[in-house]
Amino acid sequence: MRRFASFREFYPFYLTEHANAVSRRLHFIGSLGVLLFVVTAIVTRDARWFIGAPLCGYGFAWVGHFMFEKNRPATFKHPLYSLMGDWVMFKDILTGRVKL
Repeated sequence: MRRFASFREFYPFYLTEHANAVSRRLHFIGSLGVLLFVVTAIVTRDARWFIGAPLCGYGFAWVGHFMFEKNRPATFKHPLYSLMGDWVMFKDILTGRVKL
């Protein structure tokens, strides 16, 4: 298993694991879905919506990995850095730094 000293070192690797545009789009949709589930849970004061958040996020992301990237999600080996990478890539897509 490859070791990373910091998230700054990990993120370029993370981006190589998300080279396929369809996979990046699926990650983006999944992350957006997570935000919508969380907001819905808060607005409706119904905690059951929180259950859907990780299912949505990981569901879309894993379809991207297994069907389009043809690789294993980094979540399995680097769970914290991978989660951080999901949100940094989401921000980078929003700001145009990473292309959809």
